[in-house]
Amino acid sequence: MKHGTKKLLLSALKVTFPVFLGYIPLGIAFGFLFTGAGYHWVYALLMSTFIYAGSVQFISVALLAAGAGLMEFLTLTLLINLRHSFYGLSMLEKFSDTGKVKPYLIFALTDETYALLTTTKVPEGASKSTFYFYIALLDHFYWVTGSVIGAVLGSVLDFDLNGMTFVLTALFVVLTIEQYYNSQSRFPFIAAIIAGVISILLFSPKNMLLVSILIGTLILGAHEKIAQVRRTSMILDTGNKGRI
Repeated sequence: MKHGTKKLLLSALKVTFPVFLGYIPLGIAFGFLFTGAGYHWVYALLMSTFIYAGSVQFISVALLAAGAGLMEFLTLTLLINLRHSFYGLSMLEKFSDTGKVKPYLIFALTDETYALLTTTKVPEGASKSTFYFYIALLDHFYWVTGSVIGAVLGSVLDFDLNGMTFVLTALFVVLTIEQYYNSQSRFPFIAAIIAGVISILLFSPKNMLLVSILIGTLILGAHEKIAQVRRTSMILDTGNKGRI
């Protein structure tokens, strides 16, 4: 049974609702901070539409206020978003047959969208590329909407934002828990915990994220290599028994 456009969009709305609850208040917080630094709300709209990188956008407010140059922006953006290269590698197969929407899916691959795309099953009979596109587009829309609301209100209101920047962390924790229960393998989560603990104990907070990603990738790579060796050994053993 094929899914109609409206039904598929409703399915995507249901899937992205947790992101809506996180992106709207967090986007509002960014909008308030951005206009509070003296910039017009239109620039918040443009940043959220064409840059679409929450952590970078928050940091950009401080960089702009400090008068940072283009190279500082480029370097910091590269370092902060380097983790997305790992996301992209793991999505090669999923995005391989998504057609015209593939460039947008790559652009819109945030942490939360990645979590949804890797755990959500495409409804039976539905187009995978269309369903993925709706998920990515809705998440993008939530962020832009929250940013514009916050920027417009921030132009006329004085608001205390203490605690609001924790919304994204809380959202990602919820999505991680959901991903844990929907995943068939628990080892990636164990690897993430090990990598996180090692990074916290041995490295500074500034380098912890990048280092933990690298350590986690090495652990997963080693685990996969060991699993391949075991599978090869089992196949050889089975073949040898069959010849006896």
